Amino acid sequence: MSDALLRFIFDSTDIRGEWVQLEQSYRDALAYHHYPPAVRRLTGEFLAAVSLLGATLKFEGSVILQARSDGEIPLIMAEATSKQELRAIVHGAEHATSDDFQSLLGAGTLSITIDPVGGQRYQGIVPLDGDNLASCLESYFLQSEQLPTRIWLAADTTRAGGLFLQELPSRGDAEQRAQQWQHLNALASTVKDDELLELPGETLLHRLFHQEQMRLIQRDNLQFRCSCSRDRTENMLINLGREELELILVEQGAIKVNCEFCNQLYEFAPADIDALFAPADAPLKH
Repeated sequence: MSDALLRFIFDSTDIRGEWVQLEQSYRDALAYHHYPPAVRRLTGEFLAAVSLLGATLKFEGSVILQARSDGEIPLIMAEATSKQELRAIVHGAEHATSDDFQSLLGAGTLSITIDPVGGQRYQGIVPLDGDNLASCLESYFLQSEQLPTRIWLAADTTRAGGLFLQELPSRGDAEQRAQQWQHLNALASTVKDDELLELPGETLLHRLFHQEQMRLIQRDNLQFRCSCSRDRTENMLINLGREELELILVEQGAIKVNCEFCNQLYEFAPADIDALFAPADAPLKH
């Protein structure tokens, strides 16, 4: 089944894993955008990666994976929520032509933002100095979380997939843990891109780890969904201030806000703007 994420654990070890495969949600995320093929594929990798990261959330909120660079893609961002909802956006990459990761995302930074509902944001940042997105993420976990982590990502223009292994904190025998980690990494490293994109999760995990004591612990279904709303748009307009909005109304007659993620259009007439700034105790007009 596509658009699913499996979590698994290796019994008698402190190593956990995740597998993800996206198809409909990936297509939906790109439906309103005309990115070049290489940009589409990288967006697919970002969506697969943020799905794997979002699976670790233990609270209501979201994970945001974002890269800023001086390469052919100035900005790319993907987000996953604790409700298994995904979205993504790319800015300024209309003329990107390279298939090389360093050309697409040149000197820049990769940030991972944890954004809990009603809580404090946390952000970790690492340089974009790897050969691919997976290696940059592995550097992040090693530097920020100090947890050995391996990630495999693949995407074509219609599907995306990923595999994730991570060693959890433990006070067990260090030499034994190192041997277990090396062994499971060697098995996982045999995975091919077409297997990540085409094989069902259970089939792939059995092919890779059928001789190991591996246990599936949860399946989550994923979908594209944008978090935009008229209420959020109204709050954004209020923050701009009435004076700024009135200038726009004079020039354009109405204020139109188009969501870059899902192409939803929110339109506000002068009466709508008056209502935004009306005192809470103002009488209703008849």
